[in-house]
Amino acid sequence: MSDLGLVEKDKRYTWHPFTQEKTADAPLPVISAKGAYLELLGGHKVLDAISSWWTNIHGHGHPKLAEGIGAQVSKLDHVLFAGCTHEGAAEVSKRLVEISPEGLNRVFFSDNGSTAVEVALKMAFQYWQNRGNKKRNRFLAFEGAYHGDTVGAMSAGDPGEFGEPFKPLFFPVERLSAPRIDGPEEEYATAIKNLDSILEKHGDELAAVIIEPMVQGAGGMRMHSAEFLKTLATKVQERGILLITDEVMTGFGRTGKMFAVEHAQVTPDIMCVAKGLTGGILPLSATLATDAIYEAFLDQDVRRAFLHGHSFTANPIACAAALASLQIFEDEPVFERISQIENVYRERFPGLEKYSQVQSTRILGSIGVVELSGEGGYFNNIGLKLRRAFHKAGFLVRPLGTVVYTLPPYITDPSDLHRLYDHFEELLQTGL
Repeated sequence: MSDLGLVEKDKRYTWHPFTQEKTADAPLPVISAKGAYLELLGGHKVLDAISSWWTNIHGHGHPKLAEGIGAQVSKLDHVLFAGCTHEGAAEVSKRLVEISPEGLNRVFFSDNGSTAVEVALKMAFQYWQNRGNKKRNRFLAFEGAYHGDTVGAMSAGDPGEFGEPFKPLFFPVERLSAPRIDGPEEEYATAIKNLDSILEKHGDELAAVIIEPMVQGAGGMRMHSAEFLKTLATKVQERGILLITDEVMTGFGRTGKMFAVEHAQVTPDIMCVAKGLTGGILPLSATLATDAIYEAFLDQDVRRAFLHGHSFTANPIACAAALASLQIFEDEPVFERISQIENVYRERFPGLEKYSQVQSTRILGSIGVVELSGEGGYFNNIGLKLRRAFHKAGFLVRPLGTVVYTLPPYITDPSDLHRLYDHFEELLQTGL
């Protein structure tokens, strides 16, 4: 098949996510992937510097993941998870409980990050209904948050212009601004003051607080401190309000810890995971909850059960991938690799900060962020300009407007990441 044939067929029949199809560049025609690289038709290779939307953690085509999937396909491809179980799901649940903050002892499977968050929101809401407290029916979320694109997840998120057409569908939330780790000192005090005010006014009405711990992903890779996360958790949980942490992006090593809440030694009441759960190669997500939440749904009346599910809940093939990915954490020096990536950022970012276009830099684990000056946020055209320049040079980078970030697969060779930042520095030298 020629390059033209693939692209033209795509243009005729498909509809891409987060894309203005009328004006967008032709998509990259990817035919294979290995390690940290994608291969395009014609043999050109590009470094997958964003892990194919933050999913791939161990590298493309990892033999242990392929082996686990291959063995599972011919044994059990799929079975409904309502009234059935299988070894893969039971073992993934066990392993997730073992590596998660102590107390998260129940695992509810779904398909992706958005659905994991939908589950968490519904679970928290019904928890209070089942306990007879119908007054707790509100949520506290954060400015700049992103929790997915289903309606409940968008309600909890802060999608700005993304969500404008759908605002009549959203449920109302209280909203707080998290203090930026690279912001002025007074931001922290102001955030705590505002948190106290919301808790004083609405504390008895809040079912749960939901937060992306340590890093707000699509909202601009904004980072807050472990101190803020710890203070938030303490104040919220002391009042009996449930704490939901959205670890869809941050989970499985992204921040240098298995889960971001470990930076603050926080145990949430509910935790959402996806993306890296299967090593980033198959859709699978999970919402973990405490025994107290699980037990609130136990009753002789089926109507008090958690009546939520998906056709491919706990798909055995996806579970096989998850088990293989979790085993890689035990068998290979994964966190050493993450440290090597972080070391590249620490070596290169001081040199980038000398350029007038660079407003700030942020680093946490495998996440490196260079924020450029400019208005318009996500819709600033500099993002598209940089994306094109990086693609041309062999790097898959997708800036969030003025926010240029990388979070590559952990097996990425530091020399490849240095090459990317060499190119970025050349772009800065030209004045962009």
